[in-house]
Amino acid sequence: MSIIKTFIIVTHICMYSGKNNAPAGPAGFISDTISRNQVMIDLAGHPVPVLKGGLYDRFRSNPPLSVIAAERPDIDLSWFKTIQKQKKEAGFTTYSPNFYYSNSSITAIYTADMKRLKELIPAAVRDLVKPISIMPGRGLIAITAYRYHYCDNDAYNELSISIITGKPDKPNRGIFSLLGELKEKNLWGYVVKLPLDSELGRVRGVLGYNLPKWVIPIDYLDNKDHLTFHFYDETGNPDFTITGNKLDVSATKVAIVRTNFINQNTKGELTHGYSDTRALQKAGSKRKSNFKLQLGNGPLSTFIKSLNLGKMIRYEYQPEFQLALYTPELVKDKRK
Repeated sequence: MSIIKTFIIVTHICMYSGKNNAPAGPAGFISDTISRNQVMIDLAGHPVPVLKGGLYDRFRSNPPLSVIAAERPDIDLSWFKTIQKQKKEAGFTTYSPNFYYSNSSITAIYTADMKRLKELIPAAVRDLVKPISIMPGRGLIAITAYRYHYCDNDAYNELSISIITGKPDKPNRGIFSLLGELKEKNLWGYVVKLPLDSELGRVRGVLGYNLPKWVIPIDYLDNKDHLTFHFYDETGNPDFTITGNKLDVSATKVAIVRTNFINQNTKGELTHGYSDTRALQKAGSKRKSNFKLQLGNGPLSTFIKSLNLGKMIRYEYQPEFQLALYTPELVKDKRK
């Protein structure tokens, strides 16, 4: 297996977070206003608008699979039937894991300035995990856009900007560390930016998962030959756009990969969580022409420019995957 091909699975390294955002709504997105197709709920003392009659409105993260089968008979639920949900308290009552039944994503993996990547990981977390070095002075960054078509939290879009890291308390051997993770299908990464267009997803992500989430407008376009995501700043001004070509997915081999994340809760304690991803359709390419990153002058564009991106190592197109996201627990209970 070539080094380039090993990056095919890395597209789901998107589960670390570095900074816990306050639960207050961002400018331009007032959580106590709703549209006609929404209803207001209370989530840990925060008013949150959700889709009226949607999965979360009806079932609060625990919909019977019989309901999913009736509403979406086209979705294969065989994997979810093997997973038992558990009731959890995460600042609010929830059920773990959260199920994402039908989703799409595009990812580009670039080399980036190692010094900058190290600066982005808090010292307490960096004691456990460190950026993987692809070459002297260069690490790896993954930029991923997600469309969650149908999940326990209803439909929404999300962006992840993630640092690829080694395992906790393991020698950092650069590309060999990554090869080992890929072989074991047990990956590690650190997300530094995770904006989305769902207030429900934001509040749940901040309170329950300690993730760096805030709300921005995101447009998702499924065109004949490509997928496009337009990202805006919090006031609605254009920030940047990514476009990924659709690739031939006929050679897909269905596999389940675990991605792990360590971050800090509001008390500064380290927590560990993970997600399992079942890829149903996927393909990758190292051709630069398959992915287009159009930066502007907005805050996310400015941040991406600060990473000093280099060569695009891999592009990943995943039009259909499923995911189970588990609630984090304290590292002292989960550390392995």
